[in-house]
Amino acid sequence: MANGPMHGTTVLISGGSRGIGLAIAQRVARDGANVTLLAKTAEPHPRLEGTVFTAADAVVAAGGQAHPVVGDVRNEADIERAVAETVEKFDGIDVVVNNASVIDLSGSAEVSAKRYDLMQDVNVRGTFMLSRAALPHLSRSANPHILSLSPPLNVTPRWLGAHTAYSLAKFGMSMVTLGLAEEFKDRGIAANTLWPRTTIATAAVQNILGGEQLMKLSRTPQIYADAAYVVLCARATDHTGGQLIVEDVLRDAGITDLSGYAAVPGTPDAALYPDIFLD
Repeated sequence: MANGPMHGTTVLISGGSRGIGLAIAQRVARDGANVTLLAKTAEPHPRLEGTVFTAADAVVAAGGQAHPVVGDVRNEADIERAVAETVEKFDGIDVVVNNASVIDLSGSAEVSAKRYDLMQDVNVRGTFMLSRAALPHLSRSANPHILSLSPPLNVTPRWLGAHTAYSLAKFGMSMVTLGLAEEFKDRGIAANTLWPRTTIATAAVQNILGGEQLMKLSRTPQIYADAAYVVLCARATDHTGGQLIVEDVLRDAGITDLSGYAAVPGTPDAALYPDIFLD
């Protein structure tokens, strides 16, 4: 087992069967971290690679310990079970990563009530309920972090009007995180958001946003994972309430050459597709 700064740290991640969540799980596992993955995908999906069990195998292969929990972040009983099993298996929780998220860029006249509710339930309520359930255990951690994969509160007419329902859900996710940062700073619990400047090559980009062409103009999930790792290794008492940008976090850490993160090697930074919510 590896022995890095996060060795022995226990990380609870919502989602994580694939994409960015799995990349973060594997990154902390390289240090020898313990990772609980709370995700719905127990069986292979025809359009989505991986399950919570294959993700757990990948965490172990990377050098960590893994505990897969089949559950839905919308279900309070599943959240409580994931927290209880994590504490029982790993003797605490040091980090919560709010990765689970639903995207629907439909306009207000087109988005269904079911999809609107799904985005609110997963993105906003899920972030709040999972973070809240872990708070008693985070309070006992030597370096407690909550990290939500959501954008800065750039509530301009441009972004509110682009896709109102999705914007509300992602901004709500950030507001939960920033509220917790202020509310629990006296306990030394850091809560920050993290968002990329470019699209990331994930299933959402491929299946919802732009297909193979946009995948080629994106960066790999590893850039998100490396930035998250920098944030989670920092002292919680040094920085909380931050609305962090992936590329800025890496540059501040001395990683200035980001060319290796391009999904297609050799793609210049200027050709990569910008993500939403950032001007």
